[in-house]
Amino acid sequence: MQKIAIIPTLLTLGNAVCGFAAIVFASKIDRAVEGTHVYFITSSCLILAAMLFDALDGYAARLSKSASDFGGQLDSLCDAISFGAAPAFLLLKLGQDWEEAPLIRQTVAIIAGLYVVCAVLRLARFNLENTPDPASHKRFKGLPSPAAAGCLISLAILRGPLPTNLAVFEPALRGFVRVWAPVGTLIVALLMVSRVPYPHLTKQLLRGRRHFSYLVRIVLACALIALINELALVLLFWGYALGMLARYVVVRGLRRKALPATATGLDDMLRH
Repeated sequence: MQKIAIIPTLLTLGNAVCGFAAIVFASKIDRAVEGTHVYFITSSCLILAAMLFDALDGYAARLSKSASDFGGQLDSLCDAISFGAAPAFLLLKLGQDWEEAPLIRQTVAIIAGLYVVCAVLRLARFNLENTPDPASHKRFKGLPSPAAAGCLISLAILRGPLPTNLAVFEPALRGFVRVWAPVGTLIVALLMVSRVPYPHLTKQLLRGRRHFSYLVRIVLACALIALINELALVLLFWGYALGMLARYVVVRGLRRKALPATATGLDDMLRH
């Protein structure tokens, strides 16, 4: 039997435990019971902890030179819990705000199920296309499942108790989450199974020496989180998900415009 690296495996299992705990705490959320909305934040923080475990297990495996197919398969199974089932369950709890509209609540439930399906398909495709070559891991094909989960939990955090500095914006934020949660979830679900390229931010940050601009970005991100707390996660996660999509659309559009011009130039050269 193949030997198993203890530390990377424990970190990966920590990811699954956090995902399971997030579901447990989310199950306590009840629109009719006062004070249970705090579990939106608790569940979201547990999914954030799962992201930390997910980032560290691969780093520990590479550092100890113990990366294996077993670790990759186990990682995807745990990701399916933490970044597939747990965020979808949070979306169902956000759907309680549509209590007076059963049809919309059913639609939200269908979107939550679609999110789980896309997350599992995304992870299965990653396992199939994954190679040991580190050079091939610089970019993802499709939105990574942790980033998709981050988009959902950033909205769930806004649904929980807000700090005093954001209390004045509470009605607007509640309305934003109410409308955007199902629509945004549908978008990120489709992005997970798309071919849109996304940079591997974790490996870019943890591997080797980096340009000074990386340090500036990290400092700015930390400052943003410190200043606006809950809103920072919305900007960071949704900026990554939709920003890379916008960049892909623009670049692809420019390439399509450049191709006819190139073809015309070649035709002129052939004629002369």
